[in-house]
Formats: sequence, C-alpha cells, structure tokens
Amino acid sequence: MTPSLQDPDLPLRNDIRLLGRLLGDVIRASEGAGVFDTIETVRRTAVRFRRDGNATDGRALEKRLKLLAADETNSVVRAFTYYLHLANIAEDRDQNRRRRATLLQQDAPARGSLQDAVARLRAAGIGNARMRQLLDETLISPVLTAHPTEVQRKSTLDVHKEIAHLLQERDDPRTTDESFEQTLALLGRITTLWQTRMLRNSRLTVADEIENALSYYRSTFLSVIPQLYGHLSRLLGREPADPFGPHPTPLKSFLRMGSWIGGDRDGNPNVDAETLNLALLRQSTTAFEYYLDETHALGAELSLSALLTPASHALTALAEQGGDLSEHRRDEPYRRALVGIYARLAASARALTGRDLARREAPPAQPYAEPAEFAADLAVIADSLNGHHASPIARLRLSALRQAVDVFGFHLATIDLRQSSDVHERTVAELFARAGVEADYASLDEAARIELLRRELKEVRPLVSPWLRYSEETTRELEIFRAAASARQRLGAQAVHHAIVSHTETVSDLLEVLVLQQETGLIAPGGGSTGGHVPADGEGLMVVPLFETIPDLANGPAIMAQFLDLPEVKARVRHAQRGVQEVMLGYSDSNKDGGFLTSNWSLYQAERALVEVFRARKVRLRLFHGRGGTVGRGGGSSFDAILAQPPGTVAGQIRLTEQGEVIQSKYKDADIGRWHLELLTAATLEASLADHTESASAEDALFASYGQTMDRLSATAMRSYRALVYETPGFADYFFASTPISEIAGLNIGSRPASRKSTGRIEDLRAIPWGFSWGQCRLLLPGWYGMGAAIDDYLRHGEGTRRERVEHLQAMARDWPFFRTLLSNMEMVLAKTDLVIASRYAQLVPDTALRKRIFGAISDEWKRTMSALKLITGQRQLLADNPSLARSIRDRIAYIDPLNHVQIELIRRYRATRGKAGRAKADPAGRTQNGIHLTINGIAAGLRNTG
Repeated sequence: MTPSLQDPDLPLRNDIRLLGRLLGDVIRASEGAGVFDTIETVRRTAVRFRRDGNATDGRALEKRLKLLAADETNSVVRAFTYYLHLANIAEDRDQNRRRRATLLQQDAPARGSLQDAVARLRAAGIGNARMRQLLDETLISPVLTAHPTEVQRKSTLDVHKEIAHLLQERDDPRTTDESFEQTLALLGRITTLWQTRMLRNSRLTVADEIENALSYYRSTFLSVIPQLYGHLSRLLGREPADPFGPHPTPLKSFLRMGSWIGGDRDGNPNVDAETLNLALLRQSTTAFEYYLDETHALGAELSLSALLTPASHALTALAEQGGDLSEHRRDEPYRRALVGIYARLAASARALTGRDLARREAPPAQPYAEPAEFAADLAVIADSLNGHHASPIARLRLSALRQAVDVFGFHLATIDLRQSSDVHERTVAELFARAGVEADYASLDEAARIELLRRELKEVRPLVSPWLRYSEETTRELEIFRAAASARQRLGAQAVHHAIVSHTETVSDLLEVLVLQQETGLIAPGGGSTGGHVPADGEGLMVVPLFETIPDLANGPAIMAQFLDLPEVKARVRHAQRGVQEVMLGYSDSNKDGGFLTSNWSLYQAERALVEVFRARKVRLRLFHGRGGTVGRGGGSSFDAILAQPPGTVAGQIRLTEQGEVIQSKYKDADIGRWHLELLTAATLEASLADHTESASAEDALFASYGQTMDRLSATAMRSYRALVYETPGFADYFFASTPISEIAGLNIGSRPASRKSTGRIEDLRAIPWGFSWGQCRLLLPGWYGMGAAIDDYLRHGEGTRRERVEHLQAMARDWPFFRTLLSNMEMVLAKTDLVIASRYAQLVPDTALRKRIFGAISDEWKRTMSALKLITGQRQLLADNPSLARSIRDRIAYIDPLNHVQIELIRRYRATRGKAGRAKADPAGRTQNGIHLTINGIAAGLRNTG
C-alpha cells in the first residue's frame, strides 16, 4: 500500500482507526461496557471541543473528568495514554511507508538522504575521491545517555515493536484469512499492552539503563549501521561495474556509537567503577553474541565445495588450522575455516567477558588478541571469494559483518567518563595535601594552580600512595580512572576515550584530569618523556571541557586558547590525539540559565569563536553537542541543526547526545533508526564539504548584517527571562506548585536524582526535569519565553522606521539558516503550547496574588511571542509550511487534553491529602499517585519531544 495521491494521509488514518477500534474492543472486554462508554463519552466530548471550540463542551469535559471514581480515572487515563502510544506507532510506520514510496517513485531523492547529499556535492564539483578522503578523517558519533526522560517501560516498548511489525505486514497483499489472522495478532498484542503494568514499581538502576540501551543495538545499530556503510560505499562508486568483480573492502569507520551509561557520574552517586566495568562487560558481551551468531550463520551460508570451485592458499591454510575434523566437511574449506574462526571468537569472549557465549561446540583455540585479527581472518574469506567468481556471496552477510567488526570492535561503543570539575578539584586537593605537596590547593589562585599542576605532570614519582587511606569520594574517582585504564588494555583504546569535565570554568579544571590520569595508569608519568610504565595505547583519555552556562560559553574560547597554548598540551594534542581536540557545549543549562534565545545565540557565538581559536593553532575542532529532546534543550531536527552550524564547526567531526525518549523515538525501529543515522551522516557530509571559503565569507556577511540585532535581541530576551525566573519573588513557589515537578521526581524513570541539591531553588534543579515539567503543563516555557519581549523591544526602539525593522527581521529569517532554524523550532513548541490548559495548572498555586502576577506575565509574553513569530514569518497559522506536523499535533491534542485535566485534579487531591493526613493514610494503595504518574506517561507520549 502506498499513500494515496488524492489523500496521502489516508493510510495513516486507516491504521489509527484500526488500532483505536481494537483498543476499544480490548477495553470493553477487559473493563466492561460501562467503563468503555465512559471513555467514549470523554473522547467524543474532547474531540468536539477541540474541533468546534465550544466553551460548553469544555466545561462539560472538565466536570465529567472531576466526577470520575478512582477506578474509572485510571482506566480513562490508561485508555487515552495507550491510544497515544498506538498513534505514535502508526505515525512512525507511516513515515517509513512514505519514504519507501518516495524511493519507489525514483524522482528526486528525499532531502536529508545520503543519495541527495552525494548528488548535491557532486553538483558542487566535489567528486567521490574527495568524499572518501573526508570520510577517512571523519568521526560522527551519536552518544546514548541515561538522562531520565523516558517514561515507558521496556516491556511496553517491546510490545510496541511487535505492533509496528504487524502494521508493516498489513501493507503487503493478503488473503481474507491472512488478514483476519493478522488482525487477531494485533488484537492480542494490544490486549497484552492493556494488561501489562504501564509504570515501573521501582526506580531504574544503572544496570537497568545499561540493558535498556543495549536493546537498541540488537534491534537497530548492529544491523543498520553496516547497511548504511554499504549504501554509502555504492553511492561513492566503490562497487565494481561487474557484479562478479572484487567486492570492496569495508569503508574506514567514521560512524561510531558512544555512551554515557555507566560512566557519567556528574550528579549521580550510583555510577562508579563497578558500573563502568558492568557497562563494558555487557557491551562486550553483546558484541560477541552478535559476532558469534553471524559467524555461525556465515558457516551455514558458505557451503562451497572445493570439488567445484577452488579456494585461495590463505583460505585453505585457515581451514587446516580450524580444527574441524568432520569428514562431512572435508571438501568445504570455507565452513572448516569458519569453525576455527568461531572457536577463536568463543575463546576471545571467554577471555574478555569470563563467560561461555558459544551456542555450539567449538574446538579449543587461541583467542584473538584484538578485533583486527578477527577482521583479518574474515578478509581471507572475502579475498578467496573475490578471487574465484564468488563475490556476490560476500555481499550476502560477510560484507556487513566485516564492517561491523571495524565499527564495533570488541567494545561495541565508546563509554565517556563525565564528572563535575568541583569533584576533580577536591580529589586533586586531597592528593596534594596527603602527599605533602600543597596543603591548601583550593585556596590557590588560578595561576598558582596551573603552575602546580604543570609541575606535577612532569613528575615521575607517584602522587598517590598505596599506604594511605583517602576519602570515599577520592577513592571512587581514582577507582573509576583505574577501571578505564584496565578496560583500554583489554578492549582497546576506543572502549573509553573521553573524560568530560562538567562546569569547566578554568584551565586548571582540565589539567586536574590529566594529573588524575597520570596517577591511575592512563598516561605515562612525566608526560611519557621519561621512564616508567607506558600504557599500551600510549595516549590516555582526551580531556573534554563542557561549557554549559551563558558565562561559561562566553569564556570558553579564551580558556581553550590558553589550554592549547600550553607546551605539554600542544604536544599531547599533536601526537596522542592526532591533531584533534573536542569541546562539548551544553544546551540544557545554558537555556535554564539565560532562556531560549540567549542560549542559542551564546552557543552560536561560542562556536564561531572556537573555530578561530582552533584555526589559529592548526588544531582540528570537534564539537560535542549536548542536546536533549525539548527545543529548550537543543531538540528539533538534527539535520537542520547541523546545516545551520557556523562554517568550520563541523569539518567531519561531530558528536551529539541522544537521550531519554529521543532514543526510543529515533531508534526503536530499524527503518526509522536507519533514516535518522542517514540524516546525521548526510548533514555532516554537506556541512563539511561546502565551499568553506565561500560559505565562511557568506556567513561573515550575515553575521555583520544581523549580529548586532541578535546581540540586542539576546540581551532583551535574557533580561525578560531572568526577570521572571530568577528575580520574581515567589517564582520558585509558583513553579513547584503549578507543575508536576514534585510528582515527576517520584517517577522511576532513571537512576539520577532530579536535583543536584535537596533545595527548592531553581538554580539547583536539573535542566531535564525543569523542561519536562513545563511540557506536562503545556507551557513549554523554556522553548520560547523572552523572544516576544525581545522582538517587541526591537520593533519599538530599533534603528530606522518600524517597517524597516520588520523587513530586517524578515530578511534574517529568510537569509540566515541560524535564525530560520531558531524560529522553526520555536514554532513547533508554540504549536504544542496551550494557555487554557496551562491556566488550569496555575489554579494549583494557593497564593492567588502570586498566581495572577506570574501567570499574567507568562500569558502576556506568549501573546507577544505569537505576534512576533507571525509578523516575521508572514504566516497566519502555526506550522502552515509543515502540514503533516500540524495535522499530527492537531489530531493528538484532543487526546492529550483529558489527560491534562485528570492530572490537575489528581494533583489537587494528592497534595491536599498529603498536607492533611500524609500519604500512607490518605492514599494507602498509592492509587492517586499512580494515576498522576500514568498521566505523565500519557502526556509525554502525546507531545513526544518533551524530555
């Protein structure tokens, strides 16, 4: 089935109707006709209210929901939540269907595809050789984090995958009986969904987060990433014209996965050396399980007989060494060779994981010392096939396996270490004090700290003594660095490669991490210039600063200039880091610190300044973008965001975080995951190979034309934002009362606490629950607040006439990708914002005067922002140029509204009873709190990118 030319949305609507009808059947059978009728009444009223805007329907909806009994309430919430889950599955399926239809039409390739990117680059005069050269020097790395914004259980997500698979099958022609069976299968899956507990009973542990992440490798990354490499290889002309010609060697790996799970200890006391070792073990185990399965399948595939076709001498020798003595395979050298390869893989798995992962008997064998040895054996098989007219066989499975080995190694994904700079400072201070080097490191000024740290890096004597006992914090820090050193020895340098320093404010914050590496066997004493043990990889971890707040982003380029100019750092970057230095930019804290507009502008300016700092020092800059799901945390289209980067900031080097519900949304399905990885790769290719001279010149011209305007807009927006959030008396009380932040903190969605400190201050609240809470109450304030005030001020007081100011802003939106992308992301947020719903949440604030003052300010700013956006874009309706997204939001809003109304009522009841009698007595079964958590799940599912 392909989308109808007359009505392209018809297949999607049919899928949603089917899933909705089946859900209704399940509810009627499981809960009874009365509950089903109640749910239907609520649904019809909500849809009618959204369609017609009749205030009577709105009041009737709110009244009906308030009168629900406790059991009815939870059934209604679950029904609407599961409907939104099913709608998401149908929409994802429809995206795949549309992309497939586009490919089959053989018209112009879809924007964002690799085919389109290669075609555009060729049209610009860039040939295959130049593209291949770039890829040889490129690193593109999506980094999975465990930041807690995914509210769905893995059990639920597993059922989602089955439903998605069944929906896909419906597109194929089927007999009447087959269609009936397929509908029954869907009914069974939806029944499973309804009768499966939606919420977790206990908080996720780090071990749970590790397993959740690994599920995406099994379902998507391990198979999809090699496919993407194969597709790109063909696009770049590496396939021979003769299908029997030699199959090309794998592309050098440029797309590699990263992870923070098990190594990110910033604010998470549950992460330590033990969790790092567990993550490394489970990752390695997953890689070996995949390789063993593929190697076994390859053995079944390569049944070629030496009686019919010869094999190379190298392949014959490999077969003789394999240890396979079966007479049944005496004439099958490929199978005999693969028996030996399987045996060596199994031995490698035992040596590195301590577990027997083989699923078949294997003869005794020596383990592979490194993945390159495994890859070399696979190359022997490929060369023999290529040399004997059998290269089409190599394309069946062998090529993808060879590529996978190069991409994933024995470690699967690179785990980053991350810790706050103040923890490193305390650790180093204790080491200096206990060793008698410096009694009070913390009291030293920055210059003295740098001098002391540089001197320590030249020392060959140890700073850490095995005879001394250190504080728990210092011991934990030393242990995790030692665990990283051990992992690199066993699994290779890519197993752990980066040490990210949160809240980097000075050069000493970075030097402290080098000292800690020197003391834990990661880098050689004295910088490697003297004797002593030199680690096998010879380089240690790259120290990566994370600039997060608005002041840190402003100071970041100067800090990096000073850091890179240090002789020992300069030498380290040149040799150990091969001329590359990474810098991480934080989208979340900068937004919470300065608001949407100022955060984006500060990031943009920091990137431009960093390019100049690195260019002057002939060092390659790799930016690591700490993006989240919400627009306020850098969310939105990764493709558009990469292309909107200032010239020189990509240059074949980019890492970015993928977290929470974004991971589930992008990568739960192999086809969708493939598309997102393709978008990421295509954007990086385009951004890296654009004519930098021309694009930099054009960018400089845009910056000269619009930079001062942005400076002015940013300053006004930040004043407006901070005046509300940090300077309005009682704002924290308003926030904690009018949003479900306290209830979100009780959700078991992650191992990390919601706040850095147990205070009621906005400053101490983590940026993720901050944004998540605003999404729940339908304000999404971090994604737009301050923009309206900035535009309004500029239109009133800027240079020239008002008409000239309007035209100037419109030109910015038309000509400048940065500003255009900014407005596009904000427009999506505003389309999901609803002041009527938000005003109901404001009623939860007990102080009437406070409520009116703050909600009034928010409402006024929303009106200014809406007016400003429509004035600049010329659109009367939000998302007028993106009808599919507008339709998606419009259709699901009617199902989100009841969840919001129920959530408000449940929060009111829950807080009232807690205040009087305490939770244990007033809500013995936790039913009200459970209901609140169910609504949080449903609203998040409906709005999607709200984490």
